[in-house]
Formats: sequence, C-alpha cells, structure tokens
Amino acid sequence: MKAKHMEQLSTELLTESYYKAKELKLNPDFILLIKQEIIRRSLEDKLAKSS
Repeated sequence: MKAKHMEQLSTELLTESYYKAKELKLNPDFILLIKQEIIRRSLEDKLAKSS
C-alpha cells in the first residue's frame, strides 16, 4: 500500500489495521508503515489508550 493511500484511511480503520497486523504477525515492514502513518497523524496516544 502506498503511503498516499494510507492518508485515505479513517483513523479507526488505521488503528484497527495496526492491531490486526500485529495480532496476525504480519510483515514487520508493513506494521511499520502503518505505525509511521499513525505517528504522522499524531495518534500515538490513541494506540496507548486502545491497548
């Protein structure tokens, strides 16, 4: 998924995707892409509250 497509994901879908990718132990590079978008949006606190 290109980074510009990540911008189109809702915050909810982005965070759900992050947790699901970790749960399924998907490729670490893919998980990193999602996390970088979360950081770009300044949503790190949303991850901490959801875990």
